[in-house]
Amino acid sequence: MSEIINAKGLACPQPVILTKKALDSQNDVTVLVDNTTAVENIKRLASSSGCSAEVAEEPGGIYKIRLKKQAGAAVADAPGYLSCSTGANPGPNVFVISSDTMGKGSDELGSLLIKAFIHTAIELENRPDVMIFYNTGVKFTAQGSDTLDDLKNLEARGVKILVCGTCANFFNIKEKVAAGIVSNMYDIADTLSRAGRIVQP
Repeated sequence: MSEIINAKGLACPQPVILTKKALDSQNDVTVLVDNTTAVENIKRLASSSGCSAEVAEEPGGIYKIRLKKQAGAAVADAPGYLSCSTGANPGPNVFVISSDTMGKGSDELGSLLIKAFIHTAIELENRPDVMIFYNTGVKFTAQGSDTLDDLKNLEARGVKILVCGTCANFFNIKEKVAAGIVSNMYDIADTLSRAGRIVQP
């Protein structure tokens, strides 16, 4: 019998945390959520943990996600999209973009600097493995952004881009995110905790 987790109304990253805890001891878990962001987050957890995931939409905007462990699967300690650097650093090289400006003083100058920083990241020898965008930094990932081509170029070269879903919702751009994946605070915190190097301009 499937264990049922009621995660309706819970803010990110609680649905993922509750699901992960349930999968630590159960092979068959059903999660109830009320938004598509939670659905996508739980599906990614299922994929990285070797679980199947069946999604059914119920009346009233409720989603039922049933996860079943495959034979020999273990719940992932880290998101499945993490790549790890080799050499001295045990974890990924993570760049954090938390603002749409760089430095303090002139916002006009800061806007030019942060765009140049993102563009320059393409040419670095120690290119980031993961880039995390939160707060006003998420605006760079939206349609119409001056940096969108640079971010797509980075993705094409294997850089993983995580976009804070709470931030995208706050600025009403979630449906306009055109680079990276809309993620959650559990994945962001987990990525930062496992980083070999964190760069925040």
